[in-house]
Amino acid sequence: MSAEVAIQKFSFPFACSAHLSKQDEVTQKGCIQVKALELHKLQENTNLSEPSPVVMAGALVHNESVAQESLNLSLGGGKAATQQLVRAEASQSAVLSRYSMLEKLTVESEDQRPAAKRQLSLESAARTITVVKKSAVREDADEQRHHQLKLQHGQRVTATAGKRKRRKELFTNSEVFHRVDSHVIRTGAELKEKCIYDVKTIVQSITRGARTELEKLRAIWVWLCHNIEYDVSGYLGHSEKPSSSEEVIAAGRGVCCSYSNLCTEMCREVGIMCQEVPGHSKGIGYRQGQSLKHVKSDHLWNAVLLGGQWFLLDACWGAGRVDMEHESFVKWFDDFYFLTEPEELIDSHFPDEEKWQLLDTPIHLEEFERRVFKTSAFFTMGLRLIHPHHFYIVTDDGEATVSLGFSRPTTFTYEITQHQDLLHHGASERKESSNSSSGLLTVSHRSMKLQLLPPASGTYDVKVFARPEKATTPLIWVCSFMVECPTPRAMEEIPENPFLSWGLQTIAGYLGVTSSSQSSEVAEMDEGVFDLVLKTSRPLMMLCELVHPQIEASIAKRCVATQIQPNTLTCHALCPLRGFYRLSVFVRDYEKTELKFQNAANFLLHCKGKVACPDELFPPNLGSSCGPGTRTSEAGLSKFSHTTAVLSTQQGKCNITFHNHQDLDLHSVLGKEDEKTSAFPLSRHLFCTYTDTKVTLSITLPDAGVYRLGLYARLTPGGDFSPMCDFVLRNSCSQPGLPFPCVYSAWRKGCVLFEPRMGLLEPLSWVRFRVRVPGALRVSVVGETRTDLKLNKSRVWEGDIFSGCNLKVLKLAASFEEDADMNVLMTFDIQQQNGEV
Repeated sequence: MSAEVAIQKFSFPFACSAHLSKQDEVTQKGCIQVKALELHKLQENTNLSEPSPVVMAGALVHNESVAQESLNLSLGGGKAATQQLVRAEASQSAVLSRYSMLEKLTVESEDQRPAAKRQLSLESAARTITVVKKSAVREDADEQRHHQLKLQHGQRVTATAGKRKRRKELFTNSEVFHRVDSHVIRTGAELKEKCIYDVKTIVQSITRGARTELEKLRAIWVWLCHNIEYDVSGYLGHSEKPSSSEEVIAAGRGVCCSYSNLCTEMCREVGIMCQEVPGHSKGIGYRQGQSLKHVKSDHLWNAVLLGGQWFLLDACWGAGRVDMEHESFVKWFDDFYFLTEPEELIDSHFPDEEKWQLLDTPIHLEEFERRVFKTSAFFTMGLRLIHPHHFYIVTDDGEATVSLGFSRPTTFTYEITQHQDLLHHGASERKESSNSSSGLLTVSHRSMKLQLLPPASGTYDVKVFARPEKATTPLIWVCSFMVECPTPRAMEEIPENPFLSWGLQTIAGYLGVTSSSQSSEVAEMDEGVFDLVLKTSRPLMMLCELVHPQIEASIAKRCVATQIQPNTLTCHALCPLRGFYRLSVFVRDYEKTELKFQNAANFLLHCKGKVACPDELFPPNLGSSCGPGTRTSEAGLSKFSHTTAVLSTQQGKCNITFHNHQDLDLHSVLGKEDEKTSAFPLSRHLFCTYTDTKVTLSITLPDAGVYRLGLYARLTPGGDFSPMCDFVLRNSCSQPGLPFPCVYSAWRKGCVLFEPRMGLLEPLSWVRFRVRVPGALRVSVVGETRTDLKLNKSRVWEGDIFSGCNLKVLKLAASFEEDADMNVLMTFDIQQQNGEV
């Protein structure tokens, strides 16, 4: 090869001018020094195979090897390449014998070039490198690009010297391309309608208005994704595949090579260096676990050079996905595959040539085969794989674990099915449901944990689905695993969890729930009782649901009691059977009654010891507000002696006190599910005393069991009584409690009964009466005769009364005006001698 040819093949676009100073014309040793004075960011171009945009000035070269050496120096590129030396090892005398002098060659301006040419003799011109004019470059631009691609194809792709530019450094998000995308979609439709299939015409039309190489590339990418569908029929061999670019455009369909070929051809039209990249992909037809070592690669995508750096893109995967079950193509514009980060694309695309991985540390084919398959949604949602790092998992004691991290609140679910060969099988979307009996999915503040529990021995496919927390769209497939279960774990049935995950939901904080006393792990119970406490940032209303596979809903309702306080929500749960339970919590803002309750948390309870007996369940018709809380505080009821919802007594009696600051009319009710037939109604076992602002509810329980004490108040004059709260009373005393006196309406605020407290008196006995009745002028006990009580210094009416022999009732009465009739305050029953009441 002659020196002329060698240097002419080394041709690049003119990015700058190269000058020879007088000192550089001839060295003292007879060598010619070629110096590149101006390199366009040469240090940034050393990363890959782009040739440095330098114009080499002519020099005397004696042989082909020297010319080739100079070419190699340029291709090597780097900071040391800012000054290139080409030395001819000819003696000074040999040079002078053939040339009288070395002509000065300076490339400065269009006006100086003719003068420089006239100084060159024909003989010297034949032995020097032709200086390429700028005008010649313009006229021969297509040829220049062809030479660049040929050179580039054979050059080594190396890592960037310094920090590699990320996709987000080129553009923050796809919205910046809105103008370009809209123009391309509109123009593409117009060209299709006009049956224009010429590549050059299409490229000129869709890139019109594009201001940068990036926008031109974006226009080509969007056009490919929106105008070419994957040829499923051709891929399956059911029809002939279009071959030429025009045929592909006219048909509007093609396979992966059609996309990559068109992308390369279109990029060439706008001067963007584009390379087709063959390799393996985890697309349709891929089988997890298969070895690709001796398998021919099945896919083509592209690499493009932007700003001196290579980027990867796949228009075939960006156009949509293939539904193999229906043998159809589903259009789904996926922006992820436009300039995809190499670290992310390597999970699904493995190039035949290692250099096109564009990774600082390339991976081997075996590692590619083992890696977890992640869809584009995995990366666009900001997910990260915590465990495991390979797709194949073997269970340990019948259990396997998958864990993902996330940076934004995310909803997850999963699907576990019998293994199928093809990776891309089944739906890529899923609604809010999961087979909870085969796994436990829990979500914490920044991670998701999935405990897989295969129901039987075998191989299973596991798909994980996700979506942004506030999105209402179906959940999207994000990654897949294969689980091998040699021996399943003996498991009790786990109830269905329609709310996807266990523990506090990621939306809980938004709903007002800040923390929970129970983590997302399984709550193990030995006594059949579980108490849950949730802290809140504002007053909330709460409803709870307890589910067991073998318990009816009507019974499950009697297993839950809830207490609602301004900053705390408490749930008491009972487990009447062994096994797993789902406890779900729903909340809404306390004041916003128009809002719907939303799921804030789900807990998995496991009762493996003692269970609650049927007669220990909570009373039916229990209200949602048990114990003092937000509702009682708003009504002005405060300073409760018992602040919990559930009270236990071993003596069969108790007193509950509180203050009524707003002087509301109060009413209380005592109830029990299986109230036995007795001489006295349950209302006789409840006695209310109201003095000043203090209210005392005295309760004596007739037998062992669980009771409901309901407290009501009239909030507006003349209005109905509204529920304030319920108390659950557990009595373990088998000794029956005696009833209180039967109270009448004349017993009012300020009245206090000191003696006798019981409403059932012994016959033929003297009974001490002590009572305070404010405003009374006379207080008497009426039996066989009327006996007036005396008022002592403490303003208490007192006296001793004989119960008699045949009396059934003693009446306590009072007169509040002179000569007025007596008003009955209460009555006392007298036990008969035969035991009857």
